[in-house]
Amino acid sequence: MATQSPFSFLNGLLERVVTGPQLPSWLVHEVQQRTVLFLNHVLMQEKAAMERLVRQKGRVARVQWRSYTMALAITPAGLLDLAEADAVPDLQLEVTDTSPLALAQAALRGDKPAIRIEGDVQLAADINWLVDNVQWDIEEDLARVIGDAPAHTVSQVARKAAQTLRQFVGARAADKTRSGEIGGRNLP
Repeated sequence: MATQSPFSFLNGLLERVVTGPQLPSWLVHEVQQRTVLFLNHVLMQEKAAMERLVRQKGRVARVQWRSYTMALAITPAGLLDLAEADAVPDLQLEVTDTSPLALAQAALRGDKPAIRIEGDVQLAADINWLVDNVQWDIEEDLARVIGDAPAHTVSQVARKAAQTLRQFVGARAADKTRSGEIGGRNLP
């Protein structure tokens, strides 16, 4: 007999939040602008990443999850900018898993989400390289604000907490697999 997770209510709650009222367009635009600024901040820390993107200047990639979309244009400097509303994407990336909880669990395990890809193969390969090889150096940014030693300590604690959370999620997934539970339903 499989037991139900005490956190199963979260999936329904997240579903209701995500499918709830539509966000105002100005808020969506601001979130997209902040996302582009963050992505560019991370890209600027990796010269090789910017060099790869320079080769793709002028290309547009559209990312979609559910009804949320964001089209990014690659600038001549090898950075990103929001694409014009009428821009035709050279590459379309659609996250196929619609469950926010499943996406969060996959991220905690270190897995990439399932994505449907359409369009330019070389642009897709370059973006995949970026995803695999470019990481935000949180500790370096934190050190600019609070100093090296405190930033190192905070980063160590955060890494340990993330590792513990990954182990918990991995153990929970293994328990589900052993008990035959798939997608919240028990197998016969």
